[in-house]
Amino acid sequence: MEIRKATIDDIDILSELENTCFPPAEAATRAQFETRLRYYGAHFHLLFVDGRLVSFIDGLVTDEADLRDEMYDRAEMHNEEGAWQMIFGVSTHPDYRRRGYAGLLVKEMIREAREQNRRGLVLTCKDALVHYYAAFGFENEGVSTESMHGGAVWNQMRLTF
Repeated sequence: MEIRKATIDDIDILSELENTCFPPAEAATRAQFETRLRYYGAHFHLLFVDGRLVSFIDGLVTDEADLRDEMYDRAEMHNEEGAWQMIFGVSTHPDYRRRGYAGLLVKEMIREAREQNRRGLVLTCKDALVHYYAAFGFENEGVSTESMHGGAVWNQMRLTF
């Protein structure tokens, strides 16, 4: 197993895994990944097993306290000095789920945000995953009024240091 940061050369494997994990209305496009990697590639953590990308986590940093849909499309909103690490997605290939890989990446993102003196992390998730993220210390703030990404209902969750 290997965990590393993403590079621009990872666009194709990121896009492939994203499209395996999310419906088209929610999945980031190849073009979005290209822009995100240019602006905040250091905030992508990739997990490989036997040389295969099986899971990744990503998100920009901002001073804004709430995750808004606009952030998914506007990578330039990234502010490396920002207070909050947003998490846009945790993608794990279906064949590798329930093995703790996603959890390792969530813990890595938390560790890094703490090390970088952020105020905390913010993510949105569907009802079925509220308990999962709560196990890492995220608190459910209820249904997001700022994110209707892909036409779904999202709960905003926050981990404050």
